[in-house]
Amino acid sequence: MTEASEVAEPSQGMGRASAILAAGTVVSRILGFVRAAVLTTAIGGFAAGDAFAVGNQLPNNIYALIAGGVLSAVLVPQIVKAAAHADGGQQYINRVVTLGIVIFAIVAVIATLAAPFLVSVYAQSSSHSGHGFSPAAFTLATAFAYWCLPQIFFYALYSLLSEVLNARKIFGPFTWAPVLNNIVAIAGLIVFMLLFGASAENQTVETWDTSRIVLLGATTTLGVAAQALVLFLFWRRAGLTYRPDFRWRGVGLGATGRAAGWLFGMILITQLAGIVQSRVASIASGDNASLFVLQNSWLIFMLPHSVIAVSIATAYFTQLSGHASRGDLAGMRQDLSASLRSIGLLIVFAAVALSVVAYPFARVFIDSGFDDVRGMGNVILAFMPGLILFSMLFVLQRVFYALGDTRTPFFMQCVQSGLFVIGALLCILLPTDLISVGIAAVTSTAGSAQAVVAIVLVRRRLRGMDGARVLRRHLQYLGLALLAGVVGILVLWLLGGFSAAGFAQSGKLPAILAIIITGALMTAVYFGMLLAIRNPEIHSVSGTLTARFRRKG
Repeated sequence: MTEASEVAEPSQGMGRASAILAAGTVVSRILGFVRAAVLTTAIGGFAAGDAFAVGNQLPNNIYALIAGGVLSAVLVPQIVKAAAHADGGQQYINRVVTLGIVIFAIVAVIATLAAPFLVSVYAQSSSHSGHGFSPAAFTLATAFAYWCLPQIFFYALYSLLSEVLNARKIFGPFTWAPVLNNIVAIAGLIVFMLLFGASAENQTVETWDTSRIVLLGATTTLGVAAQALVLFLFWRRAGLTYRPDFRWRGVGLGATGRAAGWLFGMILITQLAGIVQSRVASIASGDNASLFVLQNSWLIFMLPHSVIAVSIATAYFTQLSGHASRGDLAGMRQDLSASLRSIGLLIVFAAVALSVVAYPFARVFIDSGFDDVRGMGNVILAFMPGLILFSMLFVLQRVFYALGDTRTPFFMQCVQSGLFVIGALLCILLPTDLISVGIAAVTSTAGSAQAVVAIVLVRRRLRGMDGARVLRRHLQYLGLALLAGVVGILVLWLLGGFSAAGFAQSGKLPAILAIIITGALMTAVYFGMLLAIRNPEIHSVSGTLTARFRRKG
Protein backbone atom coordinates (compact mmCIF):
# COMPACT_ATOMS: atom_id res chain seq x y z
CA MET A 1 0.00 0.00 0.00
CA THR A 2 1.41 3.40 -0.96
CA GLU A 3 1.58 6.27 1.50
CA ALA A 4 -0.87 8.22 -0.60
CA SER A 5 -3.46 5.54 -0.10
CA GLU A 6 -2.80 5.47 3.65
CA VAL A 7 -4.00 9.02 4.11
CA ALA A 8 -7.45 8.91 5.60
CA GLU A 9 -9.85 11.30 4.01
CA PRO A 10 -11.35 13.59 6.65
CA SER A 11 -15.07 13.21 7.14
CA GLN A 12 -17.25 15.84 5.55
CA GLY A 13 -18.49 16.93 8.98
CA MET A 14 -14.98 17.14 10.42
CA GLY A 15 -13.71 19.11 7.44
CA ARG A 16 -16.63 21.52 7.70
CA ALA A 17 -16.11 21.98 11.45
CA SER A 18 -12.38 22.61 11.03
CA ALA A 19 -13.03 25.10 8.21
CA ILE A 20 -15.62 27.02 10.25
CA LEU A 21 -13.29 27.16 13.25
CA ALA A 22 -10.31 28.18 11.14
CA ALA A 23 -12.25 30.90 9.31
CA GLY A 24 -13.50 32.44 12.53
CA THR A 25 -10.07 32.22 14.14
CA VAL A 26 -8.38 33.82 11.12
CA VAL A 27 -10.75 36.79 11.16
CA SER A 28 -10.47 37.12 14.93
CA ARG A 29 -6.68 36.91 14.92
CA ILE A 30 -6.37 39.44 12.11
CA LEU A 31 -8.56 41.83 14.06
CA GLY A 32 -6.51 40.96 17.15
CA PHE A 33 -3.37 42.11 15.35
CA VAL A 34 -5.11 45.29 14.25
CA ARG A 35 -6.24 45.85 17.83
CA ALA A 36 -2.72 45.30 19.23
CA ALA A 37 -1.17 47.58 16.61
CA VAL A 38 -3.74 50.30 17.29
CA LEU A 39 -3.16 49.89 21.02
CA THR A 40 0.59 50.40 20.68
CA THR A 41 -0.10 53.40 18.46
CA ALA A 42 -2.37 54.82 21.16
CA ILE A 43 -0.32 54.21 24.33
CA GLY A 44 3.17 53.16 23.20
CA GLY A 45 4.98 49.90 23.86
CA PHE A 46 6.86 50.48 27.08
CA ALA A 47 6.04 52.16 30.45
CA ALA A 48 2.30 52.85 30.04
CA GLY A 49 1.96 49.77 27.84
CA ASP A 50 3.51 47.58 30.54
CA ALA A 51 1.10 48.98 33.14
CA PHE A 52 -1.88 48.17 30.91
CA ALA A 53 -0.39 44.75 30.13
CA VAL A 54 -0.39 43.84 33.83
CA GLY A 55 -3.88 45.18 34.54
CA ASN A 56 -5.43 43.59 31.46
CA GLN A 57 -3.62 40.26 31.86
CA LEU A 58 -4.84 39.70 35.42
CA PRO A 59 -8.39 38.64 34.42
CA ASN A 60 -6.94 36.11 31.97
CA ASN A 61 -4.75 34.65 34.69
CA ILE A 62 -7.53 34.40 37.27
CA TYR A 63 -9.93 33.01 34.66
CA ALA A 64 -7.39 30.32 33.81
CA LEU A 65 -7.37 29.25 37.45
CA ILE A 66 -11.14 28.91 37.80
CA ALA A 67 -12.14 27.72 34.33
CA GLY A 68 -9.45 27.71 31.68
CA GLY A 69 -8.80 24.25 30.31
CA VAL A 70 -11.06 22.64 32.91
CA LEU A 71 -14.13 23.39 30.81
CA SER A 72 -12.80 22.10 27.50
CA ALA A 73 -11.01 19.08 28.92
CA VAL A 74 -13.63 17.92 31.42
CA LEU A 75 -17.05 19.19 30.35
CA VAL A 76 -17.01 18.11 26.70
CA PRO A 77 -16.67 14.38 27.52
CA GLN A 78 -19.25 14.76 30.31
CA ILE A 79 -21.73 16.56 28.04
CA VAL A 80 -21.22 13.93 25.32
CA LYS A 81 -22.08 11.24 27.90
CA ALA A 82 -25.04 13.26 29.24
CA ALA A 83 -26.47 13.42 25.71
CA ALA A 84 -27.48 9.78 26.18
CA HIS A 85 -29.89 10.78 28.97
CA ALA A 86 -33.61 10.90 28.28
CA ASP A 87 -33.58 14.72 28.09
CA GLY A 88 -30.53 14.82 25.81
CA GLY A 89 -28.38 16.31 28.57
CA GLN A 90 -30.53 19.43 29.02
CA GLN A 91 -30.77 19.12 32.83
CA TYR A 92 -27.04 18.50 33.22
CA ILE A 93 -26.19 21.51 31.06
CA ASN A 94 -28.59 23.84 32.91
CA ARG A 95 -27.14 22.86 36.26
CA VAL A 96 -23.52 23.17 35.13
CA VAL A 97 -24.12 26.59 33.56
CA THR A 98 -25.96 27.86 36.64
CA LEU A 99 -23.19 26.65 38.92
CA GLY A 100 -20.60 28.24 36.67
CA ILE A 101 -22.34 31.62 36.61
CA VAL A 102 -22.52 31.71 40.42
CA ILE A 103 -18.86 30.74 40.88
CA PHE A 104 -17.62 33.09 38.16
CA ALA A 105 -19.50 36.07 39.62
CA ILE A 106 -18.17 35.48 43.15
CA VAL A 107 -14.58 35.10 41.96
CA ALA A 108 -14.82 38.22 39.77
CA VAL A 109 -16.02 40.36 42.69
CA ILE A 110 -13.34 39.07 45.07
CA ALA A 111 -10.57 39.50 42.50
CA THR A 112 -11.64 43.06 41.66
CA LEU A 113 -11.56 44.02 45.34
CA ALA A 114 -8.08 42.49 45.58
CA ALA A 115 -6.69 44.43 42.58
CA PRO A 116 -3.84 46.20 44.47
CA PHE A 117 -2.62 42.92 45.94
CA LEU A 118 -2.77 41.11 42.58
CA VAL A 119 -0.77 43.84 40.85
CA SER A 120 1.90 43.61 43.56
CA VAL A 121 2.12 39.85 42.96
CA TYR A 122 2.67 40.11 39.21
CA ALA A 123 4.86 43.23 38.95
CA GLN A 124 8.33 43.82 40.39
CA SER A 125 8.72 47.14 42.20
CA SER A 126 11.69 49.36 41.33
CA SER A 127 12.07 50.12 45.05
CA HIS A 128 13.67 46.69 45.60
CA SER A 129 16.40 46.63 42.97
CA GLY A 130 16.21 49.91 41.09
CA HIS A 131 14.63 48.11 38.14
CA GLY A 132 10.93 47.45 37.55
CA PHE A 133 7.68 49.36 38.02
CA SER A 134 7.88 52.86 39.47
CA PRO A 135 5.28 53.93 42.09
CA ALA A 136 3.39 55.81 39.37
CA ALA A 137 3.40 52.72 37.13
CA PHE A 138 2.06 50.61 40.02
CA THR A 139 -0.77 53.08 40.57
CA LEU A 140 -1.67 53.07 36.87
CA ALA A 141 -1.55 49.27 36.65
CA THR A 142 -3.86 49.02 39.68
CA ALA A 143 -6.34 51.46 38.14
CA PHE A 144 -6.43 49.39 34.96
CA ALA A 145 -6.88 46.23 37.03
CA TYR A 146 -10.02 47.62 38.73
CA TRP A 147 -11.61 48.14 35.31
CA CYS A 148 -10.36 44.92 33.72
CA LEU A 149 -10.81 42.29 36.44
CA PRO A 150 -14.61 42.03 35.91
CA GLN A 151 -13.64 40.41 32.61
CA ILE A 152 -13.08 37.22 34.62
CA PHE A 153 -16.82 36.61 34.73
CA PHE A 154 -17.28 37.14 31.00
CA TYR A 155 -14.20 35.15 29.92
CA ALA A 156 -15.35 32.18 32.00
CA LEU A 157 -18.93 32.48 30.80
CA TYR A 158 -17.75 32.62 27.18
CA SER A 159 -15.65 29.49 27.67
CA LEU A 160 -18.46 27.62 29.41
CA LEU A 161 -21.09 28.47 26.79
CA SER A 162 -18.66 27.70 23.96
CA GLU A 163 -17.85 24.25 25.27
CA VAL A 164 -21.55 23.42 25.60
CA LEU A 165 -22.08 24.44 21.98
CA ASN A 166 -18.95 22.56 20.83
CA ALA A 167 -20.16 19.39 22.53
CA ARG A 168 -23.41 19.81 20.58
CA LYS A 169 -21.30 20.17 17.39
CA ILE A 170 -22.14 23.86 16.98
CA PHE A 171 -18.57 25.05 16.34
CA GLY A 172 -18.89 28.44 14.65
CA PRO A 173 -19.76 30.78 17.57
CA PHE A 174 -16.71 29.61 19.54
CA THR A 175 -14.32 31.33 17.12
CA TRP A 176 -16.56 34.05 15.69
CA ALA A 177 -17.62 35.64 18.99
CA PRO A 178 -14.13 37.11 19.64
CA VAL A 179 -14.52 39.05 16.39
CA LEU A 180 -17.18 41.14 18.14
CA ASN A 181 -14.82 41.65 21.08
CA ASN A 182 -12.08 42.98 18.81
CA ILE A 183 -14.46 45.29 16.94
CA VAL A 184 -15.67 46.85 20.19
CA ALA A 185 -12.13 47.25 21.50
CA ILE A 186 -10.83 48.78 18.26
CA ALA A 187 -13.72 51.24 18.21
CA GLY A 188 -12.86 52.20 21.78
CA LEU A 189 -9.20 52.76 20.87
CA ILE A 190 -10.16 54.95 17.91
CA VAL A 191 -12.33 57.09 20.19
CA PHE A 192 -9.43 57.20 22.67
CA MET A 193 -7.01 58.55 20.05
CA LEU A 194 -9.54 61.09 18.80
CA LEU A 195 -9.87 62.44 22.33
CA PHE A 196 -6.38 62.04 23.74
CA GLY A 197 -3.98 61.65 20.81
CA ALA A 198 -1.48 58.88 20.07
CA SER A 199 1.49 57.32 21.87
CA ALA A 200 3.52 60.53 21.97
CA GLU A 201 0.93 62.01 24.35
CA ASN A 202 0.19 58.83 26.32
CA GLN A 203 3.33 56.70 26.61
CA THR A 204 4.46 58.06 30.01
CA VAL A 205 2.55 56.95 33.10
CA GLU A 206 2.38 60.47 34.50
CA THR A 207 0.08 61.69 31.70
CA TRP A 208 -2.70 59.21 32.52
CA ASP A 209 -5.72 60.78 34.17
CA THR A 210 -9.09 59.31 35.16
CA SER A 211 -10.78 59.92 31.80
CA ARG A 212 -8.04 58.09 29.90
CA ILE A 213 -8.10 55.13 32.29
CA VAL A 214 -11.91 54.86 32.29
CA LEU A 215 -12.25 54.97 28.51
CA LEU A 216 -9.56 52.38 27.80
CA GLY A 217 -10.50 50.07 30.67
CA ALA A 218 -14.27 50.22 30.15
CA THR A 219 -14.22 49.62 26.38
CA THR A 220 -11.78 46.72 26.82
CA THR A 221 -14.12 45.03 29.31
CA LEU A 222 -17.20 45.85 27.23
CA GLY A 223 -15.69 43.91 24.31
CA VAL A 224 -15.20 40.80 26.46
CA ALA A 225 -18.78 41.07 27.76
CA ALA A 226 -20.14 41.24 24.20
CA GLN A 227 -18.06 38.18 23.25
CA ALA A 228 -19.68 36.12 26.00
CA LEU A 229 -23.28 37.28 25.91
CA VAL A 230 -23.71 36.89 22.15
CA LEU A 231 -23.37 33.10 22.54
CA PHE A 232 -26.78 32.84 24.18
CA LEU A 233 -28.24 33.65 20.76
CA PHE A 234 -27.05 30.27 19.45
CA TRP A 235 -28.47 28.02 22.16
CA ARG A 236 -31.80 27.44 20.44
CA ARG A 237 -29.89 26.28 17.36
CA ALA A 238 -28.25 23.65 19.59
CA GLY A 239 -31.66 22.47 20.75
CA LEU A 240 -31.20 24.00 24.20
CA THR A 241 -33.25 26.35 26.34
CA TYR A 242 -31.45 27.67 29.39
CA ARG A 243 -33.29 27.83 32.70
CA PRO A 244 -31.36 28.47 35.94
CA ASP A 245 -31.19 25.27 37.98
CA PHE A 246 -29.65 25.36 41.45
CA ARG A 247 -30.08 21.63 42.16
CA TRP A 248 -26.46 20.67 41.72
CA ARG A 249 -26.56 17.14 43.10
CA GLY A 250 -27.33 13.90 41.31
CA VAL A 251 -26.29 14.68 37.72
CA GLY A 252 -22.63 13.66 37.78
CA LEU A 253 -21.10 16.93 38.95
CA GLY A 254 -19.09 14.97 41.51
CA ALA A 255 -17.34 13.06 38.72
CA THR A 256 -16.74 16.32 36.89
CA GLY A 257 -15.23 17.84 40.02
CA ARG A 258 -12.91 14.88 40.58
CA ALA A 259 -11.71 15.01 36.99
CA ALA A 260 -11.24 18.78 37.23
CA GLY A 261 -9.15 18.50 40.40
CA TRP A 262 -5.97 17.36 38.67
CA LEU A 263 -6.50 19.82 35.85
CA PHE A 264 -6.92 22.66 38.33
CA GLY A 265 -3.62 21.62 39.89
CA MET A 266 -1.99 21.74 36.47
CA ILE A 267 -3.33 25.22 35.79
CA LEU A 268 -2.28 26.39 39.26
CA ILE A 269 1.27 25.23 38.56
CA THR A 270 1.17 27.07 35.23
CA GLN A 271 -0.02 30.28 36.88
CA LEU A 272 2.66 30.13 39.54
CA ALA A 273 5.21 29.89 36.75
CA GLY A 274 3.43 32.82 35.09
CA ILE A 275 3.90 34.93 38.20
CA VAL A 276 7.63 34.24 38.08
CA GLN A 277 7.69 35.21 34.40
CA SER A 278 5.78 38.44 34.99
CA ARG A 279 7.94 39.53 37.90
CA VAL A 280 11.20 38.75 36.09
CA ALA A 281 10.04 40.46 32.89
CA SER A 282 8.87 43.55 34.78
CA ILE A 283 12.47 44.13 35.90
CA ALA A 284 13.14 45.36 32.35
CA SER A 285 10.10 47.67 32.30
CA GLY A 286 10.67 51.26 31.26
CA ASP A 287 13.00 51.53 28.27
CA ASN A 288 13.49 47.86 27.36
CA ALA A 289 11.38 45.03 25.96
CA SER A 290 9.24 43.84 28.87
CA LEU A 291 5.68 42.68 29.55
CA PHE A 292 3.97 44.48 26.69
CA VAL A 293 6.54 43.29 24.14
CA LEU A 294 6.30 39.73 25.47
CA GLN A 295 2.50 39.81 25.15
CA ASN A 296 2.58 41.08 21.58
CA SER A 297 5.32 38.61 20.62
CA TRP A 298 3.25 35.80 22.13
CA LEU A 299 0.29 37.05 20.08
CA ILE A 300 2.34 36.53 16.93
CA PHE A 301 3.48 33.10 18.16
CA MET A 302 -0.10 32.08 18.89
CA LEU A 303 -1.49 33.15 15.50
CA PRO A 304 -0.65 29.96 13.58
CA HIS A 305 -1.29 27.80 16.65
CA SER A 306 -4.77 29.24 17.13
CA VAL A 307 -5.72 29.18 13.46
CA ILE A 308 -4.33 25.73 12.71
CA ALA A 309 -3.80 23.58 15.80
CA VAL A 310 -6.70 24.78 17.93
CA SER A 311 -9.15 24.68 15.03
CA ILE A 312 -8.23 21.16 13.95
CA ALA A 313 -7.79 19.76 17.46
CA THR A 314 -11.07 21.24 18.72
CA ALA A 315 -12.96 19.65 15.85
CA TYR A 316 -11.23 16.29 16.47
CA PHE A 317 -11.65 16.35 20.26
CA THR A 318 -15.33 15.39 20.29
CA GLN A 319 -14.54 12.52 17.91
CA LEU A 320 -11.61 11.39 20.09
CA SER A 321 -13.93 11.45 23.12
CA GLY A 322 -16.37 9.22 21.24
CA HIS A 323 -13.60 6.70 20.42
CA ALA A 324 -12.46 6.76 24.05
CA SER A 325 -15.96 6.13 25.40
CA ARG A 326 -16.14 3.00 23.20
CA GLY A 327 -12.62 1.86 24.08
CA ASP A 328 -11.59 2.18 20.42
CA LEU A 329 -7.83 2.76 20.69
CA ALA A 330 -7.32 2.09 16.98
CA GLY A 331 -9.72 4.89 16.11
CA MET A 332 -7.92 7.21 18.51
CA ARG A 333 -4.54 6.36 16.97
CA GLN A 334 -5.87 7.01 13.48
CA ASP A 335 -7.39 10.38 14.40
CA LEU A 336 -4.31 11.41 16.38
CA SER A 337 -1.98 10.61 13.49
CA ALA A 338 -4.20 12.40 10.97
CA SER A 339 -4.51 15.51 13.15
CA LEU A 340 -0.76 15.71 13.88
CA ARG A 341 0.17 15.35 10.21
CA SER A 342 -2.44 17.88 9.10
CA ILE A 343 -1.36 20.40 11.73
CA GLY A 344 2.33 19.81 11.06
CA LEU A 345 1.90 20.51 7.34
CA LEU A 346 1.09 24.13 8.18
CA ILE A 347 2.68 24.70 11.60
CA VAL A 348 6.21 23.75 10.53
CA PHE A 349 6.05 26.20 7.65
CA ALA A 350 4.53 28.88 9.89
CA ALA A 351 7.40 28.57 12.39
CA VAL A 352 9.99 29.12 9.67
CA ALA A 353 8.05 31.86 7.87
CA LEU A 354 7.37 33.88 11.03
CA SER A 355 11.04 33.63 11.98
CA VAL A 356 11.97 35.16 8.62
CA VAL A 357 9.58 38.12 8.97
CA ALA A 358 10.11 38.65 12.72
CA TYR A 359 11.67 42.12 12.32
CA PRO A 360 8.96 43.52 10.02
CA PHE A 361 6.33 42.14 12.41
CA ALA A 362 8.07 43.93 15.26
CA ARG A 363 8.05 47.15 13.24
CA VAL A 364 4.25 46.98 13.05
CA PHE A 365 4.15 47.20 16.86
CA ILE A 366 7.13 49.49 17.56
CA ASP A 367 7.51 53.15 16.57
CA SER A 368 10.46 54.15 18.74
CA GLY A 369 13.48 53.20 16.64
CA PHE A 370 15.22 50.22 15.08
CA ASP A 371 16.98 49.18 18.29
CA ASP A 372 13.57 48.64 19.91
CA VAL A 373 12.32 46.87 16.76
CA ARG A 374 15.32 44.57 16.93
CA GLY A 375 14.61 43.94 20.61
CA MET A 376 11.06 42.76 19.93
CA GLY A 377 12.15 40.88 16.80
CA ASN A 378 14.64 38.89 18.85
CA VAL A 379 11.89 37.98 21.34
CA ILE A 380 9.77 36.65 18.45
CA LEU A 381 12.73 34.65 17.14
CA ALA A 382 13.30 33.13 20.58
CA PHE A 383 9.68 31.96 20.78
CA MET A 384 9.49 30.36 17.32
CA PRO A 385 11.62 27.19 17.80
CA GLY A 386 9.01 25.93 20.26
CA LEU A 387 5.99 26.41 18.01
CA ILE A 388 5.98 22.98 16.36
CA LEU A 389 6.13 20.94 19.56
CA PHE A 390 3.82 23.40 21.36
CA SER A 391 1.06 22.72 18.83
CA MET A 392 1.76 19.00 18.93
CA LEU A 393 1.45 19.07 22.73
CA PHE A 394 -1.97 20.71 22.47
CA VAL A 395 -3.25 17.68 20.55
CA LEU A 396 -1.49 15.11 22.73
CA GLN A 397 -2.99 16.56 25.92
CA ARG A 398 -6.46 16.09 24.47
CA VAL A 399 -5.83 12.39 24.08
CA PHE A 400 -5.59 12.15 27.87
CA TYR A 401 -8.61 14.41 28.35
CA ALA A 402 -10.67 12.24 26.01
CA LEU A 403 -9.71 9.25 28.13
CA GLY A 404 -10.85 11.08 31.26
CA ASP A 405 -7.24 11.27 32.52
CA THR A 406 -6.31 14.71 33.89
CA ARG A 407 -3.72 13.32 36.32
CA THR A 408 -1.05 12.59 33.71
CA PRO A 409 -1.17 16.08 32.13
CA PHE A 410 -0.73 17.52 35.64
CA PHE A 411 2.60 15.76 36.10
CA MET A 412 3.67 16.70 32.57
CA GLN A 413 2.92 20.33 33.41
CA CYS A 414 5.02 20.03 36.57
CA VAL A 415 8.00 19.11 34.39
CA GLN A 416 7.44 22.09 32.10
CA SER A 417 6.83 24.59 34.89
CA GLY A 418 9.80 23.39 36.92
CA LEU A 419 12.17 23.81 33.96
CA PHE A 420 10.64 27.18 33.11
CA VAL A 421 10.93 28.62 36.63
CA ILE A 422 14.59 27.60 36.86
CA GLY A 423 15.34 29.15 33.47
CA ALA A 424 13.31 32.32 34.13
CA LEU A 425 15.10 32.96 37.42
CA LEU A 426 18.43 32.58 35.64
CA CYS A 427 17.29 35.30 33.21
CA ILE A 428 17.63 37.80 36.08
CA LEU A 429 21.38 37.52 35.52
CA LEU A 430 21.04 38.77 31.93
CA PRO A 431 21.37 42.43 30.91
CA THR A 432 17.94 44.10 31.15
CA ASP A 433 17.65 44.43 27.36
CA LEU A 434 17.97 40.62 27.00
CA ILE A 435 15.68 39.48 29.82
CA SER A 436 12.60 39.15 27.59
CA VAL A 437 14.60 37.31 24.93
CA GLY A 438 15.81 34.90 27.60
CA ILE A 439 12.26 34.32 28.89
CA ALA A 440 11.05 33.54 25.38
CA ALA A 441 13.90 31.08 24.82
CA VAL A 442 13.22 29.37 28.16
CA THR A 443 9.52 29.12 27.25
CA SER A 444 10.39 27.33 24.00
CA THR A 445 12.83 24.96 25.69
CA ALA A 446 10.56 23.99 28.59
CA GLY A 447 7.52 23.54 26.34
CA SER A 448 9.47 21.33 23.95
CA ALA A 449 10.63 19.14 26.82
CA GLN A 450 7.02 18.75 27.97
CA ALA A 451 5.97 17.72 24.46
CA VAL A 452 8.65 15.03 24.29
CA VAL A 453 7.41 13.59 27.59
CA ALA A 454 3.83 13.67 26.25
CA ILE A 455 4.83 11.76 23.11
CA VAL A 456 6.38 8.97 25.16
CA LEU A 457 3.34 8.70 27.46
CA VAL A 458 0.76 8.80 24.65
CA ARG A 459 2.58 6.03 22.76
CA ARG A 460 2.36 3.83 25.85
CA ARG A 461 -1.28 4.70 26.51
CA LEU A 462 -2.52 4.09 22.95
CA ARG A 463 -0.05 1.27 22.25
CA GLY A 464 1.46 3.30 19.45
CA MET A 465 0.65 6.52 17.61
CA ASP A 466 1.91 5.99 14.05
CA GLY A 467 5.05 7.80 15.19
CA ALA A 468 7.32 6.83 12.31
CA ARG A 469 5.01 8.31 9.69
CA VAL A 470 4.35 11.43 11.77
CA LEU A 471 8.09 12.00 12.28
CA ARG A 472 8.89 11.36 8.62
CA ARG A 473 6.28 13.87 7.54
CA HIS A 474 7.51 16.55 9.95
CA LEU A 475 11.11 16.14 8.79
CA GLN A 476 9.92 16.49 5.21
CA TYR A 477 7.93 19.60 6.09
CA LEU A 478 10.92 21.11 7.89
CA GLY A 479 13.32 20.56 4.99
CA LEU A 480 10.95 22.16 2.49
CA ALA A 481 10.09 25.02 4.87
CA LEU A 482 13.78 25.84 5.36
CA LEU A 483 14.27 26.03 1.58
CA ALA A 484 11.30 28.40 1.36
CA GLY A 485 12.78 30.36 4.28
CA VAL A 486 16.02 30.93 2.37
CA VAL A 487 13.98 32.45 -0.44
CA GLY A 488 12.14 34.60 2.09
CA ILE A 489 15.36 35.91 3.65
CA LEU A 490 16.68 36.97 0.23
CA VAL A 491 13.43 38.74 -0.65
CA LEU A 492 13.22 40.49 2.72
CA TRP A 493 16.86 41.57 2.45
CA LEU A 494 16.07 43.19 -0.90
CA LEU A 495 13.10 44.95 0.75
CA GLY A 496 15.31 46.33 3.52
CA GLY A 497 13.76 44.30 6.32
CA PHE A 498 17.02 43.98 8.28
CA SER A 499 18.20 47.58 8.05
CA ALA A 500 17.07 50.69 9.92
CA ALA A 501 17.10 52.64 6.64
CA GLY A 502 15.37 49.92 4.61
CA PHE A 503 11.93 50.19 3.03
CA ALA A 504 10.41 47.48 5.25
CA GLN A 505 11.50 49.37 8.38
CA SER A 506 10.35 52.82 7.24
CA GLY A 507 6.83 52.57 8.70
CA LYS A 508 3.95 50.29 9.63
CA LEU A 509 2.49 50.07 6.12
CA PRO A 510 5.82 49.25 4.43
CA ALA A 511 6.42 46.59 7.09
CA ILE A 512 3.01 45.05 6.41
CA LEU A 513 3.66 45.10 2.66
CA ALA A 514 7.03 43.41 3.18
CA ILE A 515 5.40 40.71 5.31
CA ILE A 516 2.74 40.08 2.65
CA ILE A 517 5.22 39.95 -0.26
CA THR A 518 7.76 37.79 1.56
CA GLY A 519 5.08 35.53 3.01
CA ALA A 520 3.35 35.05 -0.34
CA LEU A 521 6.58 34.03 -2.07
CA MET A 522 7.55 31.62 0.73
CA THR A 523 4.06 30.11 0.64
CA ALA A 524 4.24 29.61 -3.12
CA VAL A 525 7.65 27.95 -2.88
CA TYR A 526 6.69 25.67 0.03
CA PHE A 527 3.38 24.45 -1.31
CA GLY A 528 4.77 24.23 -4.82
CA MET A 529 7.41 21.82 -3.59
CA LEU A 530 4.82 19.80 -1.67
CA LEU A 531 2.76 19.43 -4.82
CA ALA A 532 5.83 18.56 -6.87
CA ILE A 533 6.78 15.66 -4.62
CA ARG A 534 3.14 14.52 -4.46
CA ASN A 535 2.87 14.85 -0.72
CA PRO A 536 -0.26 12.87 0.26
CA GLU A 537 -1.42 15.27 2.97
CA ILE A 538 -1.37 18.31 0.68
CA HIS A 539 -3.42 16.48 -1.93
CA SER A 540 -5.92 15.44 0.72
CA VAL A 541 -6.22 18.99 2.08
CA SER A 542 -6.49 20.59 -1.35
CA GLY A 543 -9.08 18.00 -2.41
CA THR A 544 -11.20 18.74 0.64
CA LEU A 545 -11.04 22.50 0.07
CA THR A 546 -11.85 22.11 -3.64
CA ALA A 547 -14.88 19.99 -2.81
CA ARG A 548 -16.06 22.57 -0.28
CA PHE A 549 -15.82 25.43 -2.79
CA ARG A 550 -17.64 23.37 -5.42
CA ARG A 551 -20.46 22.64 -2.97
CA LYS A 552 -20.73 26.34 -2.16
CA GLY A 553 -20.73 27.19 -5.86
